[in-house]
Amino acid sequence: MAVRKTRQKKIYVLDTSVILYNHNSIYSFEDNDVAIPITVLEELDNFKKGNDTKNFEAREFIRKMDALSGNFILTEWIKLGDKLGNFKVLMNGKGKTIDAIKILGEDKPDHRIINSAIGLSEEFPDKKVVLVTKDINLRLKAKSLNVHAEDFETGKIKDVDHLYTGRSIIYGVNVAIIDQIYSEGHCKADDFLDDEPIYNHYYILKNGKHSVLTWYNPESGLVERVEKTSAYGIRPRNAEQIFALHALTNPAIKLVTLQGVAGTGKTLLALSGALEQKREYRQVYLARPIVPLSNKDIGYLPGDIKSKLNPYMEPLWDNLKMIQNQWDESDKEYKKITEMVDSEKLMITPLAYIRGRSLSNIYFIVDEAQNLTPHEIKTIITRAGENTKIVFTGDIFQIDTPYLDTQSNGLSYLIDKIKNNKLYAHITLEKGERSELANLANELL
Repeated sequence: MAVRKTRQKKIYVLDTSVILYNHNSIYSFEDNDVAIPITVLEELDNFKKGNDTKNFEAREFIRKMDALSGNFILTEWIKLGDKLGNFKVLMNGKGKTIDAIKILGEDKPDHRIINSAIGLSEEFPDKKVVLVTKDINLRLKAKSLNVHAEDFETGKIKDVDHLYTGRSIIYGVNVAIIDQIYSEGHCKADDFLDDEPIYNHYYILKNGKHSVLTWYNPESGLVERVEKTSAYGIRPRNAEQIFALHALTNPAIKLVTLQGVAGTGKTLLALSGALEQKREYRQVYLARPIVPLSNKDIGYLPGDIKSKLNPYMEPLWDNLKMIQNQWDESDKEYKKITEMVDSEKLMITPLAYIRGRSLSNIYFIVDEAQNLTPHEIKTIITRAGENTKIVFTGDIFQIDTPYLDTQSNGLSYLIDKIKNNKLYAHITLEKGERSELANLANELL
């Protein structure tokens, strides 16, 4: 009789970056044990004040640790819960043979965390000790000292190269079906599809020179024609932009994501779609997360808080000015945008200023959403009240925050997890429309 091999239990040592990414991360390791270096708690103490999501994550984790500890001593193993392992806090120390601080030549938090993992592996030689961090450089340092190190995998999208695009091209469609869509406005999905259609998915149906743009309407259960329309003077220039504008102006679709490289028109389309429907919503919010250059705090910038934030909001104002400048200053459309800004019916603001507010009767656009964590995305969506539409735009290949990548950012996570929902539509914009020069840079540089 074959002897069943017992799975080796592991001890996961969590870095500060993992906690700031997800304060519930200690529950993500099944029945394995979890250790938190005291250095991590010291670093979290520096993050607990503020209104950013990282500050919220730090505070929530500290509260969670306090609740879990109860009357226990944190330096002893404490049960995390049913079918889960134990956790403890590791005091600063070093291995008997390896001292990361000495080898790496500096006493800093990262090196003390590595030392904690080394000491733990020597204390429990029968268990595999793994340092978990979203800091790539810390993983490299740990591996150079023969310490097992991994990224925090929870929430990561495995196959980002095949991320849902929101649209398909179907070749060889019967010309009679294409003609029917033009004459009647719709057809049945099984007229050209073998599989079940995806809710709010867009299709380009082709046969030689014959083609038609369509989408699957989950309410009617039919594939319906998508016509090219403009929004507040902005006319789409390609099929993907036509699809995007259709989703942005469709009142039945409450959540939209637009993904694409710079110059594909994501923010411009979202803003023009919002302005086109301004009468349907109490306010239009256009927000983006603040990611300071070189990871410096914005406090180093001169001036008051408005002056500090203006450089980060300027790209959004540029898009608004592009729409407004289609008209002369004397035209009513031009004056209407100025009036909306002055009356705060249209607000361009940092995302941190929106958090905590009730989002009822609002058209809410979040730009640069690839710089948000999955938890931040969820937090924003769960704030949505009645008659609120949320649009996330971004480029998953242009990450500006140090602990996110194409697989772990909130935009990728949202696109992958929420597709095929009646309230949701997505379009990946591929063709740059900013200028020939911008397209040249995207293609060759």
